[in-house]
Amino acid sequence: MVEDRSISGRIYAAINFTLLALIALITVLPFVHVVAGSFTTSAELAAHKFVLIPRIWSWDAYKFIFSTNTIFRAMGVSIGVTLVGTLFSMFITSLMAYGLARRDLDGRNVINFMVVFTMLFTGGMIPTFLVVKELGLINTYASLILPSAISAFNMIILRNFFQNIPEGLEESAKIDGCSDFGILFKIVLPLSMPAIATISLFYAVTYWNTYMSAILYLDDSTKWPIQVLLRQIVVLASGMDHSSTLDGTVPPPDQTIKMAVIVVATLPILMVYPFLQKHFAKGALLGSVKG
Repeated sequence: MVEDRSISGRIYAAINFTLLALIALITVLPFVHVVAGSFTTSAELAAHKFVLIPRIWSWDAYKFIFSTNTIFRAMGVSIGVTLVGTLFSMFITSLMAYGLARRDLDGRNVINFMVVFTMLFTGGMIPTFLVVKELGLINTYASLILPSAISAFNMIILRNFFQNIPEGLEESAKIDGCSDFGILFKIVLPLSMPAIATISLFYAVTYWNTYMSAILYLDDSTKWPIQVLLRQIVVLASGMDHSSTLDGTVPPPDQTIKMAVIVVATLPILMVYPFLQKHFAKGALLGSVKG
């Protein structure tokens, strides 16, 4: 009987492993194709629509993208906006989430309702643009941060996580003379690192992928983030005349440049994710159990 269970368990484990491996393979293959396609040649990409390992490696697409120092300036803008925006968003999100997590807060249910209401109904693009303009934020980096500084979804997840912290810890801190800010920064936040890491990653990805806000609020091309500049590179590459060249060399195909652009835009976030992976699943799940 024990042997039968062992055999059935092994069969289940083998089937489970096979299915998960297939799902993982299906998920990874498109990205491998994009990376390989960005390093391939024009002829190979035209002959083989799906490339996993280039037969002839070529850096032409990346040479075209990094042929000007403009991309490094745009990369610096995106990194700065991502770092500053994430820190600012986490600060105000933590303050609001902690306040709404306190069950003794007057009007707590009304404020929670107003937060959820903003998830369903928004002012729209034109009213938001008019507000940003009236505040004098046009053509400033603040216009990329302030309009999206706090997310109702992220705040609710963090609030739910704070509610899972035992109230006895806060009461003990109050008896010792700790203020509300002291409780938040010395007790609540250190115990909420999984949720903090998860929400920080959400905000970082949002700021790194900033595109529409930059298109609407930035008139100065020197202040463009990397996403807007990469889009301009794709447009420029798509309009190139591949039958003629300026220096006697064949420019990379626009499809190869598009793949290289995807790699350049995605790689920084992929490099950050492994450091937050151990906190990610735990923070997302625990923050969504209780409301």
